[in-house]
Amino acid sequence: MSGEPRIVVTVTSEGVVSAETRDVFGDRCLDYIAVLEELLAARTVHSAYTADHTRSEVPERQEERDVERA
Repeated sequence: MSGEPRIVVTVTSEGVVSAETRDVFGDRCLDYIAVLEELLAARTVHSAYTADHTRSEVPERQEERDVERA
């Protein structure tokens, strides 16, 4: 089960801002870069994929099916 998509933003005491997407799968995380740059009036100097990039979203509930065997 996956959680709700979210962004975790961290600001250090030196004023360095970093952000990480969580539960955003595949290339959809790239959509957040422009949004963050606009909200923070900043530009991206480094980015990297998280483990969620290669993970696929799993439906919360999968239907079970009975299979008759001969």
